[in-house]
Amino acid sequence: MGAGTAARRTPRIHYAFAVVAVAFVMLIAAAGVRSSPTVLIQPLEAQFGWSPALISAAIALNIGLFGFVGPFAAGIFERFGLRRTLAGALALLAIASSCSVFMTQAWQFFLCWGLMIGLGTGSVGLVAGATIVNRWFETNRGTMMGVLTASNATGQLVFLPLFAWLVSGPGWRTEVLFIGAVCAVLAPLAFLVLREHPSDVDLPAYGASEVVVPVRSTANPFANALRALRDGTRSRDFWLLAGSFFICGASTNGLIGTHLIPACGDHGIPEVRAAGLLAAMGVFDLIGTTASGWLSDRFSNRWLLFWYYGLRGLSLIFLPEAFGFALIGLPAFAVFYGLDWIATVPPTVKLATTAFGRERGPMMFGWIFTAHQIGAACAAFLAGLVRTVSSSYDAAFVTAGALCIGAAVIVLFVGRASPLRLVPPAPATSPAP
Repeated sequence: MGAGTAARRTPRIHYAFAVVAVAFVMLIAAAGVRSSPTVLIQPLEAQFGWSPALISAAIALNIGLFGFVGPFAAGIFERFGLRRTLAGALALLAIASSCSVFMTQAWQFFLCWGLMIGLGTGSVGLVAGATIVNRWFETNRGTMMGVLTASNATGQLVFLPLFAWLVSGPGWRTEVLFIGAVCAVLAPLAFLVLREHPSDVDLPAYGASEVVVPVRSTANPFANALRALRDGTRSRDFWLLAGSFFICGASTNGLIGTHLIPACGDHGIPEVRAAGLLAAMGVFDLIGTTASGWLSDRFSNRWLLFWYYGLRGLSLIFLPEAFGFALIGLPAFAVFYGLDWIATVPPTVKLATTAFGRERGPMMFGWIFTAHQIGAACAAFLAGLVRTVSSSYDAAFVTAGALCIGAAVIVLFVGRASPLRLVPPAPATSPAP
């Protein structure tokens, strides 16, 4: 932020809330698109004869790109503009999902649902939400970020049961065309409603009293992101947080988010009912994540993560047994696991900020989140491979549970040594046009 400030009276309903509302809908749609392949595994296997391992490899590429785009997304927003980038990403999602109705070869599934969907959803992710919150809110940033983070759970809640119904009824091609239509509607909405900064509508940020004309950095954002990664790898806290978040991603998006529905199918549970379990997890995740944010302001974040990972590990070890009494065991798992789904995010963000400072904290979290998605990609592929080889997911569930218990131990060492203070380079700046 730079020169060019003037006092302003803000309207009763600040435009920031319109921006957040549109961002919330976009993030819901992106979460729905990202989670869609989980209901495609069985129909694609049945129609084309593709193995779960092959399909899971494309999903792993999707998940990996979703995370890898994150650290660079902020630089893309600065260079090309937030609303143009988000509108373009939604258009890419619409094209990729719509074109997939013509798939006949596995490489086409990799292109559409691995590469294009991965790049698109990675651009419409938590980094976009953080950018919007930081630009438009001076106060209540934590609350607004919590709302946008919860959109991931809401996306599952809104879309997965509908996706499962479309796949089991009209067919998977109807489902992917529906996704394309939703993204095609949201792309122009994003371009029309979103604004880059509050000063674009002659307003101060919400909670501020002055309009601030932003100053645009002319430093290379991609070089800054790589420099942050280089510096982060010299810190023990970075490796502890990235390692625990790797396990977090492996045990959530990669394993349960991708393979719970086909695992239910192995036990004779219909896709619609299985998708309802994931949707229920989304409801309880909304509660758990909100509560976790409140707790992270009041209690030790290390010990919060210890309990989150430990309890998650026990629930995953229990999951193979839950299928044996599905009417009670699976709903109990959905409630317990759902409360813990992304409750790890608020404490991890706070520990990253403490370790690396307010200036570098968000970018470092971007790289830590990349580790999360790499873990998710590995689990998405390896669990599919385990299923192909052994005809069961049980070994994958138990292994993930053991890893979570290991993560519960290593997070207790975060912040125990003197943190590496990363001083960001002073970028060359110029007034925004």
